[in-house]
Amino acid sequence: MRYMATYDLMESLRNANQWMGATALSFASYPIFSLTPNPAFQMMAAWGEVTERTFQRMSAKPDWGIRTFTCEDGRDHLVSIDKVVERPFGDLIHFSVPGRKPMKRRILLVAPMSGHYATLLRSTVKSLLVHCEVYVTDWHNARDIPVSAGKFDVEDYTLYLMEFMRAMGPDTHVIAVCQPAPLALAATAYLAELEPEAQPRSLTLIGGPVDPDAAPTDVTDFGRRVTMGQLEETMIQRVGFKYPGVGRLVYPGLLQLSSFISMNSEMHTKAFMDQIGRVARGEASDNDRHNRFYDEYLSVMDMPAEFYLSTVERIFKGREVAKNEFVVNGHQVDMGKITSVAVKTVEGSKDDISAPGQCIAALDLCTGLPDSKKASHVEDGAGHYGIFAGRSWRENIRPLVLDFMDANSGPISAKKASRKKPANKNAA
Repeated sequence: MRYMATYDLMESLRNANQWMGATALSFASYPIFSLTPNPAFQMMAAWGEVTERTFQRMSAKPDWGIRTFTCEDGRDHLVSIDKVVERPFGDLIHFSVPGRKPMKRRILLVAPMSGHYATLLRSTVKSLLVHCEVYVTDWHNARDIPVSAGKFDVEDYTLYLMEFMRAMGPDTHVIAVCQPAPLALAATAYLAELEPEAQPRSLTLIGGPVDPDAAPTDVTDFGRRVTMGQLEETMIQRVGFKYPGVGRLVYPGLLQLSSFISMNSEMHTKAFMDQIGRVARGEASDNDRHNRFYDEYLSVMDMPAEFYLSTVERIFKGREVAKNEFVVNGHQVDMGKITSVAVKTVEGSKDDISAPGQCIAALDLCTGLPDSKKASHVEDGAGHYGIFAGRSWRENIRPLVLDFMDANSGPISAKKASRKKPANKNAA
């Protein structure tokens, strides 16, 4: 119970700031003040509106906002989000377009569990939905998962990915964005060894830390500077009494958000001051550029403590995947077992989170894969976000990835191995 009070204190501070914003907006908007127009009241109301919205978004899960889709027949079709596999820590969801003929490409988009919801990939999903059947890993907020559901670390994450790949079948193309890249590689290698008939056709890794030491950044340097004891002492808290996951050890979303903002505090401060000015002048709208970005950016989720700590210790400090020493359920996964799944890496030349060199290291690990099944691309001038959701993704990277999938959509020729399955206590 040591850190439960701290968790509740952070939530109380968030509520208090949201309340202060709502109070300022309500007070400064009182009609009588219109009799004597005063810029001070306009600024107060604008500050209150922006502040209330900002702190309210921190506790809300964003909506996907993908409701209709115009198909090749020229008609708008409704988009339904169906749960294909449901698990305590995450679901496999399908963006179904009823009335549209099935697309040949079936894509499993592996979303990161790194503080934001899977909706961070909304624009990625929209761009792929045009010519693909899109499935996404929808990870749950740890604060809403009862302690009775058990733990969730990097091994459980890998087993979840394997289960999702099995559920979709072998005619699948996997795209892993950022954090899950090394674990998606491990899951594919494990399937290649145990159930080759369940392997996907291709695996595309986008901006992921397969080998964090290949090109150090501030993120990897931080992992080197602090000890695991320091991380556990300063970053881990217990979920408070307000949520179903009361008592669960987590890396709180609000704490993560403070770290995100501190990395570019001047930029964020200017953005909010500019937005207050726009609201005061009546130039802002509910869905303007600022609100579209920050409604998503400020929506954070708690991460299971064991997942966060095991990621730092095993992926960044121990470099188990980079050294081909990653162990799942007592079994050492050999990336060299991947012999038929085409692997492509995508990096951005200006990526300051997962710098060029970290992701392409995956190709060297796939020693059993012929060079004809390997590909890499470095997008010039692109940052981390741009390589999966920005202009660089839409205009340059997406066409290359789709061409790569099409070139590797033939039957898999791997020999069938034993049907022995890994023990997964999270599986139903």
